[in-house]
Amino acid sequence: MTNLLLYQQIAQQLADDIARGVYQAGERVPSIRKMSVQLGVSHATVLQAYASLEDQGFIRARPQSGYYVHPNAMLTAPTPDIGRVEKPSKVTRGSIIAQVLAESRRDDSVIALGAAVPHVDYLPLRPLQQHLAKVTRFNSKQAFSYMFSPGFEPLRRQVAIRMRDAGVAVDPSQITITHGCVEAMQLALRVTTKPGDLVATESPIYYGFLQLAELLGLKVVEIPTDPSTGLCLDSLQMALERWPIKALVMTARLGNPLGAVMATERQKQLLKLMREKAVPVIEDDIYGELMFDDGAHKALKAYDRHGQVIYCSSFSKTLSPGVRVGWLVAGPYQEAVQRLQTFTTHTACSVTQMAVASYLENGGYDRHLRHVRAEYRKNLTAYQLAVQRYFPECTQITRPQGGFILWISMPGKINAQELHRLALEQGISIAPGLIFSNTEQFNHCMRLNCSIPWRSETDSAMATIGRLACQLLQESH
Repeated sequence: MTNLLLYQQIAQQLADDIARGVYQAGERVPSIRKMSVQLGVSHATVLQAYASLEDQGFIRARPQSGYYVHPNAMLTAPTPDIGRVEKPSKVTRGSIIAQVLAESRRDDSVIALGAAVPHVDYLPLRPLQQHLAKVTRFNSKQAFSYMFSPGFEPLRRQVAIRMRDAGVAVDPSQITITHGCVEAMQLALRVTTKPGDLVATESPIYYGFLQLAELLGLKVVEIPTDPSTGLCLDSLQMALERWPIKALVMTARLGNPLGAVMATERQKQLLKLMREKAVPVIEDDIYGELMFDDGAHKALKAYDRHGQVIYCSSFSKTLSPGVRVGWLVAGPYQEAVQRLQTFTTHTACSVTQMAVASYLENGGYDRHLRHVRAEYRKNLTAYQLAVQRYFPECTQITRPQGGFILWISMPGKINAQELHRLALEQGISIAPGLIFSNTEQFNHCMRLNCSIPWRSETDSAMATIGRLACQLLQESH
């Protein structure tokens, strides 16, 4: 019993040091041996204390390295509440989304915390330039010719290799290269739905899907999504029983904007439900390779045994948004997808397909991913702590397990569209919550792009947004 009390005291002391900022997020805490010598206790007692702190989420063990302060250890703000199911509706957000995006892009000097675009510092520009130069110099005839659907075979082979990490076993012949993830999603929707059909989505959902749904004349029913566990299966089942849903659009790994990750068992339950209802699933896995714990979570497609899931992704969030190279695995819809693509965009740009294939073969892509994951983990922590420090009391923030986007839910009387306008006047862009839903339920929320490196200017920008939010809250009373 004495030892039990002693390890609890050691654990509490270290937890207090972390809370006071003695040890910052991501920093190494004293080794078991060092702590044992300092306190004059056994290795076993310190190990017991560290195990307790790990269970509580204060520290994390890294193999052959030691124990480090968990990024979330100093976060006390709650996570956002889950939304609600509302009746299906025709999408009407297009003009508002276009307006918000146009305002955000009006000046290059704006601190771009709104658009989910990786900062140039985190893109492998030099290697990409080298591989572009190589393919245009040595393969110019092919690089400057048409390249029809399904795309460049060496690139499809490299994508098939990458998809093994997502738990998906496909061969190159099953992959179609697209002009980014947006074209992949559009093709998937066009082969599974027709104008007037009803599509289920996560809620909140990436605004680009709402624009796409409006373009294709689709109606949408939004399914509440938990910031930690993903799509609410009970709500989905209720919606499937109540309305004639033709497809489900969702993300199992790092949804946008919530960053939710769906556990394996819940993914399997979802697939079973969709199998019973004979409804296809369109999976957007664009952030999947930015999971901090690489390999810990598989894509939904990994558990698909009946061709239910059309898998869509791209290199926009990892390599470069400008290369416009995405792909989809359409299963039984592949022939229809390739026929449709042939008479629209043919396929993605030949030059960039060849350059990306060359880079994936020889460019150190995995090393690049390890670097950006570590940077984004640090950035997210800095932004989360800034929200906690500067924003109004009762503000809620997500705890993403990867990627670089953060969802913030402010006290309900704050209008995030007005906050967006005021922030732009100060040279800062944010993405207001109303563009992530066809309903009004997220108008007090916002999404932040945390790929902007954390510097004094970024801290100042976050302080400004927090001050404006507090001002709006005060004015509402």
